[in-house]
Amino acid sequence: MQLGLTVEEVSVHAVALPTLRSFGVSGGSVAVAGHPSIRILVKISAGGVHGWGEATPVPAWTYETAESIYWTVQRYLAPAIIGQPVWQLDRISQIFDRTINRGFSIGAPLAKCALDVALHDLVGRALNVPIGVLWGQRRHEEVELAWIISGQTPSAVAESVAEGIENGYRSFKVKIGLHDERTDLAVVRSVREAAPDAPLWVDANQAYTVDEALRIATRLQPYDVFAFEQPLPANDVAGQRRLRTASVLPVALDESLRHPTDLATFVKLDAVDVAVAKVQRSGGLTLSHRLCQLAEDCGVRLLGSGLTDSDVGLAASLHLFGAHGISGPADLNGRQFIASPYASGLTVENGVAQVPTGPGLGVEVDESVVQELSVEL
Repeated sequence: MQLGLTVEEVSVHAVALPTLRSFGVSGGSVAVAGHPSIRILVKISAGGVHGWGEATPVPAWTYETAESIYWTVQRYLAPAIIGQPVWQLDRISQIFDRTINRGFSIGAPLAKCALDVALHDLVGRALNVPIGVLWGQRRHEEVELAWIISGQTPSAVAESVAEGIENGYRSFKVKIGLHDERTDLAVVRSVREAAPDAPLWVDANQAYTVDEALRIATRLQPYDVFAFEQPLPANDVAGQRRLRTASVLPVALDESLRHPTDLATFVKLDAVDVAVAKVQRSGGLTLSHRLCQLAEDCGVRLLGSGLTDSDVGLAASLHLFGAHGISGPADLNGRQFIASPYASGLTVENGVAQVPTGPGLGVEVDESVVQELSVEL
């Protein structure tokens, strides 16, 4: 690749993907069976080479919508990087921050992620190497995935667990905070009864106060839960320190870790057991790679997660997790809830995903199918 290769064109597509199952978190619905799931795909072109990235709008989880992502990329972020050298990933990340400033969050992370991932894909394709080779880091060739239990009554949990086992999954993640406390605990108990030896962790998606979280952690302990993910609001730093000190379960942070500096703060306060790596939350692979490296350097355990991504986003996460040795179980649940008819190249069998070996993301995008799936916002 010539160092003079620069961004020439950015195109943005809102695509409607088939939804396979319904999915919800404590903040509300994420996907509804029978209704299409909207994803924003971004294509960056330079010197005849193309790269693709994805953003997953989940208003029940964070503030970005399909419309805000589409127009943030189209009107602000894309024009800001035209003419920039494609290999200058760090400089482009700084341009993003100047164009849409951080405020209290890092500023439109899902929109920035789509472009950042597309640039990684483009550079990898230009050099004909997978993303891990760009970083000089690839520790694992596969990532075990977890089957997600969400929005279930206790009576329906055994059926969902059986479906996961039938599909080859050996680990389970349970969404809690969707019901009253008693029902949440009954759901976890039902999962454990249906899968007595499976690795199991729970995710509250910011649903609890400190006192509630401490009480629930104690009541979860008999079910051999290996992590209690994001029980508190993302900005409750003092509460997180108190919870981490008193909790009988390891506390994992997801929504709290928008930027590597957030992790640095929690490490300084001795307020984190486990850091969750999530590409879209952190604005793409550039900052996610830095956050994972910081966690390793500080001795903080890493877990992997996603945002019900389709296959472009799934591939980005697999490269990140493979690079940092996050072999799973990982919450990369896109294949469980949505289909990706526009993409090929990824292999997921018996609940295990292979880290792609092709150039860039290692995913081939059929642009004619993208056009067919595109919708107006």
